[in-house]
Amino acid sequence: MPKGRPNTMNNYGVLLHELGLDEPLVTPLRERFLQPLMALLYPDCGGGWLDSHRAFVVKYAPDQDRELGCHYDNAELTLNVALGKAFTGGALYFGGLFQAPSALARPLEVQHVVGQGILHRGGQLHGARPLDTGERWNLVVWLRASAVRNRLCPMCCRKPDLVDDEGFGDGFTREEPSTVDVCALT
Repeated sequence: MPKGRPNTMNNYGVLLHELGLDEPLVTPLRERFLQPLMALLYPDCGGGWLDSHRAFVVKYAPDQDRELGCHYDNAELTLNVALGKAFTGGALYFGGLFQAPSALARPLEVQHVVGQGILHRGGQLHGARPLDTGERWNLVVWLRASAVRNRLCPMCCRKPDLVDDEGFGDGFTREEPSTVDVCALT
């Protein structure tokens, strides 16, 4: 069975597309629920044009990954859901957007609660404090809008040079997606 890393910072986890869960689970979740919600909450950063994703589950445990350093995501928007197990510690912290280097002078801390999710901009600086006890499993969905990233790569802030790829190709496309009428979705 293929085993890609969820991202460059987490060592323990699984990509949901490797389990065959993109089409039956994550794509309908994005198209039917997240995209209409994000169109209302985040219209200024691609919420109405979400047309791809990268979904994975990560694991935090005392003898494995215990924390996650400050970073921003390769996504326009991110959904992070605490799936389970009992744990203490591991609060999430948030600063400003990555373009503002002093944004973490006073980060906002949020306790991650099992069964609850947190929505945020992918470019928002964030991380996870060290886990004290137990295990925490998180579902993370990076939501991407090719209409946004085709103009400016969110990781290098330059116009992308597109190459052919399989699957969602980090959310870049050669065609412009169709527009979405947010009023028709509500």
